[in-house]
Amino acid sequence: MREFGKVVVQNDRAPAPIGPYSQAIKCGEMVFVSGQLGIDPRTGQLAGPDAASQAKVCLAHLQAILEMAGSSLGRVVKTTIFMVDLAEFEAVNKVYAEYFNFEPPARSTIQVAALPKGARVEIEAIAMVTPSSPTEAQAGLGRF
Repeated sequence: MREFGKVVVQNDRAPAPIGPYSQAIKCGEMVFVSGQLGIDPRTGQLAGPDAASQAKVCLAHLQAILEMAGSSLGRVVKTTIFMVDLAEFEAVNKVYAEYFNFEPPARSTIQVAALPKGARVEIEAIAMVTPSSPTEAQAGLGRF
């Protein structure tokens, strides 16, 4: 759906939304990715019992959705991590550092009472979009 430059982004390599929201919205030179859970899109089950194993899958989903939107993890400017137990922060941080090992984005990490499907962690992102055509590049769209 396009309304005022708003484009819904959907990638089958990430789980379908479990409510009335989109995986991501591309708007102008930015893409806003909804919080991703560590769910295997084929089975609908969590990737593992701990936050670190789930975070790895969350980040893989973010990567797939960003690529579908014409972006990448390297173009992420802000992430938010929601965790049910900050005692797992160090383990999640280690996984996160594997995906954002160069010029990491700004980030907030918040402990929450619960997450959908009993997940231990959820990660959302905001990223810049690469120009999708030579015309956009010439017009200066996507340059930062």
